Amino acid sequence: MISISRIFGLTFGVKLMERGEEDAQKHYQELAGDIPEVNTIIQEENHHELELLRLLDEDKLRYVGSMVLGLNDALVELTGALAGLTLALQNTKLISLTGSITGIAAALSMGSSEYLSTKTEQSSKNPLRAALYTGGTYLVTVLVLILPYLLLNNYYLCLVCMMAEALLIIAVFNFYLAVTKDERFNRRFLEMAGLSFSVAAFSFLIGYLLRTFFGVEI
Repeated sequence: MISISRIFGLTFGVKLMERGEEDAQKHYQELAGDIPEVNTIIQEENHHELELLRLLDEDKLRYVGSMVLGLNDALVELTGALAGLTLALQNTKLISLTGSITGIAAALSMGSSEYLSTKTEQSSKNPLRAALYTGGTYLVTVLVLILPYLLLNNYYLCLVCMMAEALLIIAVFNFYLAVTKDERFNRRFLEMAGLSFSVAAFSFLIGYLLRTFFGVEI
């Protein structure tokens, strides 16, 4: 649990532990009929947990909107771009080169836009830190998605691996949000995955049509 808290933050670790304690509380409630003092213990424990969560104030949670923006844009744009480039170029080196240039430029653009947006809103968030969270999340996602094209030679296999990575990233991030923000996992996961895969499928079709129309052979 300590390792998980170091990676995902203290709030995530505490709330994950709290979920595990819900089963224990059900057993306590079963004993409440025989031992009246159990209800008092349960109420005090719930009160202490709420007080602890109020005291937690992590950057990761205050800037979660910036991270969602960077992650969502990277997944939608890069899965679509790489899917289109896969069929249009059919060369892993060219795909990784083009995808890297596109992704890095987009990460810088997203970071700059988030900086200006946060500064204009005059919110409690630090504009520079918000920009770093957005651009950094975008850039890390880009590097992960492009990795198969740097390691493998079969571009169709690279496409499958890239989409599998995207699905894993979506699952992990939405589980993090579900725990820390008490949101429903299934709805957000299906919405984000559906959007990313729909754009990728459409871009793949566009890549095929453009390759056929221009008669490009690489």
